[in-house]
Amino acid sequence: MANVVVVGAQWGDEGKGKIVDWLSERADVIARFQGGHNAGHTLVIDGTVYKLSLLPSGIVRGGKLSVIGNGVVLDPWHLVEEIAKLRAQGVDITPENLMIAENTPLILPIHGELDRARESHSAVAKIGTTGRGIGPAYEDKVGRRSIRVADLADAATLETRVDRALVHHDALRRGLGLPEVDRAELLEALRAIAPSVLEYAAPVWKVLNEQRRAGKRILFEGAQGALLDIDFGTYPFVTSSNVIAGQAATGTGIGPGAIDFVLGIVKAYTTRVGEGPFPAELNDETGQRLGERGREFGTVTGRKRRCGWFDAVLVRQTCMTSGVNGIAFTKLDVLDGFETLKICVAYDLDGTRLDYLPTAADQQARCVPIYEEMEGWSDSTEGARSWADLPAAAIKYVRRVEELIGCPVALLSTSPEREDTILVTDPFAD
Repeated sequence: MANVVVVGAQWGDEGKGKIVDWLSERADVIARFQGGHNAGHTLVIDGTVYKLSLLPSGIVRGGKLSVIGNGVVLDPWHLVEEIAKLRAQGVDITPENLMIAENTPLILPIHGELDRARESHSAVAKIGTTGRGIGPAYEDKVGRRSIRVADLADAATLETRVDRALVHHDALRRGLGLPEVDRAELLEALRAIAPSVLEYAAPVWKVLNEQRRAGKRILFEGAQGALLDIDFGTYPFVTSSNVIAGQAATGTGIGPGAIDFVLGIVKAYTTRVGEGPFPAELNDETGQRLGERGREFGTVTGRKRRCGWFDAVLVRQTCMTSGVNGIAFTKLDVLDGFETLKICVAYDLDGTRLDYLPTAADQQARCVPIYEEMEGWSDSTEGARSWADLPAAAIKYVRRVEELIGCPVALLSTSPEREDTILVTDPFAD
């Protein structure tokens, strides 16, 4: 049976939540493979709105196994809050339908404190993080001083892990003018939260491989977008993990040969939250109109998103680095009513035409978009469920996007409602 990886192919906020939920009906297992609770998914199911930031989107679907893989960094206190919130909405969450990898690193309160202190430091350029400790938690993972889910089960190991982490963190905190960590308080907090996390702990790598051998369909769910990838994004204005499709394998413990289809989620225009380069950004009435029509505010932070025209250069690039087989094109309806649309097809860098975004930050900042104009449409595309429901100009726009990014549209989303989706190619087809 086919296994599918879903990745954002822009800077995140592309509408992955709805698409993953739509696909989860065809899947048996839904696995998160990177990120933390800094990226949100909004699902609208039968008129009920579910807002998720850590749990896999499939958790709201009965009869599915949801998995948090080792590539995720886990805030245990947020986990408990999110589970309680969903249970209050009638969602059943038990160890039978939710598993957390035993080797998943934890986000501690000290990570969030460090994150926010750095962002507020006047001598350091802001990255635009959510301040939730994701970056410092990944730093500790690479620095081999993480406290992982399995460590919560043994008191002696937990103390050793905490002591190792505090040697590093106390030195950093002194340099930032923060008080040293209260060791006893941190240990007590971890001991108190441990039972609420350990009940879901499992050898996820083993479970997923067994599910695959049993012929189950696995849906791998990424957070954020490929342009925020730590290696291939707009560094240093990126997240702290690999976001591209290859991370699905290392972030869950399943081999890359298990991946059969990579679906890139792409918005019909471009948005980004936080700092960093954005060649096609519109700081005018058009950008304002896109933001208002698209309701462009972050699910987690509520921050207003920066908006611009569709950037085919960036999406073509991310389709290559993630090996995207097909895209899910979302929010087409936001473009309804524009007389003229523009697509960024290349960049002008000091008089040289580029068909890719350069790596150097100073060059990225100097890239000027080269646009191609297209005719817009006045008819509504909202709620369309077949190509026949779309205006001719809208179809022409979608086809031109396919040509420019070198990748076909597999799904077309025309509203937040899960059924307002045009299926072109089923990613789960054998």
